[in-house]
Amino acid sequence: MITVLSKKYISVIAVFCTLLVVSTPTMAQQTAKLSNKKASKEAKALYNYLLAINGKKTLSGQMDVKWGEGELKYVQEVTGKQPAIRGMDFIDSAENENEVAHAIEWWRKGGIPTLMWHWGAPTKGQGYDNSKKEIDIAKCFEEGTPENAAMWAELKEKARLLKKLKDAKVPVLWRPFHEMNGTWFWWSKQGSEPLKKLWVTMYNYFVKQEKLNNLIWVFCYTSKPDTAWYPGDEYVDIVGADDYGDDSPHADMYKQAKQISNRNIPIAYHECGIPPDPDKCVAEGIVWSWWMEWHTGHLTAVDKAYLKRVYNHDLILTLDELPDIVKKYSK
Repeated sequence: MITVLSKKYISVIAVFCTLLVVSTPTMAQQTAKLSNKKASKEAKALYNYLLAINGKKTLSGQMDVKWGEGELKYVQEVTGKQPAIRGMDFIDSAENENEVAHAIEWWRKGGIPTLMWHWGAPTKGQGYDNSKKEIDIAKCFEEGTPENAAMWAELKEKARLLKKLKDAKVPVLWRPFHEMNGTWFWWSKQGSEPLKKLWVTMYNYFVKQEKLNNLIWVFCYTSKPDTAWYPGDEYVDIVGADDYGDDSPHADMYKQAKQISNRNIPIAYHECGIPPDPDKCVAEGIVWSWWMEWHTGHLTAVDKAYLKRVYNHDLILTLDELPDIVKKYSK
């Protein structure tokens, strides 16, 4: 007969083995390195840290917006904690300088900044609604077209902003073209090949021409990761997906994302409506590198007791638990 005590140990061993199977790289996967061989000291240190906690801990994240609920203050009041990752968006040119300032502030505070870009379709203007309008993407690559001129004007402006972060020695989890295999944003409406061309064009311009060596390139799927949309390991550092479903670990989404790259890279839950339950994550062996709760009503709709439990769980890392990343993880 198995005693209660031995059952407890069997359970612990089973959970550990499950985590080990999920988090250990397969023979086909290679050790991860940043795609940019000239990455800055700070970017390398941040990536080394993400690799060090890969499969072991999950960073908490919160999207923060000017028109929101005072997300960071709300999280502090409800949980007694602050997120490890602060999310920002180049959605409004009038606010982009402030977003840069917030990223610098967060890094100097000991946190990790991530930037996305709701890019309005070239020639259509900026903002969320314009990011969903359709254009002929092929014209973005034809010199002399309004689409080409508008695309390059935007890329140059965003490079200027990101250079401020480079000069301030701030590494950035850079997440352009999010949910790129959906059908709702202009960059995804015409299939995988135009999207990959846009990604590679931005990557080459930012990295090779503008020398933005502070960027860690984050590739964001919808809830259905698909290799057909992947531009290649030489252009990507982190893969992930997002979903606004329940508090489950989203195991299938995680496993599909993990199969996209040939390297054992961090896997992110880029946006969520409810943070995945850490107890369920441990039980199923699903350890996301981070999750990022979405802003405004998504955040305030989360049960406060649940949010507090998540932020204070052993699996979850918060701002106060981050190490001096550059000091400890520079190599």
